[in-house]
Amino acid sequence: MSRRARLYLITPPVFELAAFSRALEEALSGGDVACVQLRLKDTPDAEILRIGAALKPIVQAADAALILNDRPDLASRLDADGVHVGQSDASYAEARRLMGKDRIVGVTCHNSRDLAYEAAEAGADYVAFGAFYPTRTKDPSHWADPELLAIWQETMETPCVAIGGITIENAEPLVRAGADFVAVSAGVWTHPDGPATAIANFNALFDRIAD
Repeated sequence: MSRRARLYLITPPVFELAAFSRALEEALSGGDVACVQLRLKDTPDAEILRIGAALKPIVQAADAALILNDRPDLASRLDADGVHVGQSDASYAEARRLMGKDRIVGVTCHNSRDLAYEAAEAGADYVAFGAFYPTRTKDPSHWADPELLAIWQETMETPCVAIGGITIENAEPLVRAGADFVAVSAGVWTHPDGPATAIANFNALFDRIAD
């Protein structure tokens, strides 16, 4: 297959900025990462902006895009590369209005092709399906099957992201099914050999499947 998946890295839910900045820079040395999503729940706006401003140059120096979770208003103020919105966050239309036509807007679609078709037809840059596996990052309210990725890949051109409990050990079926991007958080940050090794291993997997 010629399509090659890429890694969509999500930050840990809680971290100390100085230490994580160093960890992120080291992790990104492990290989190709398409984007880094800054995902901070229950954090004051000013703190999100402060952290985002500190991490943005690290992410962009690695040729990755900085994506802010949930908040297109803050993503616009931060001049982030994009925003990811859930079904209970700002609408796609509102996110696009705030971000402009040249920034990335991705949309959570859970396990629903209908939500994904709606987002894609509206102009979303990607749709995200999941959760595929149990995850400690959040308590999933929807479960997706790899067949959903295969059907999407066969019928639509808008890229799709697989998310939810993904590790180097369980990612292969999702990549083979059709995930354009594999979203990973704990599977990178808690890897026993370190985040850079995890990223290198994911890239080796993507290369092998794409050959």
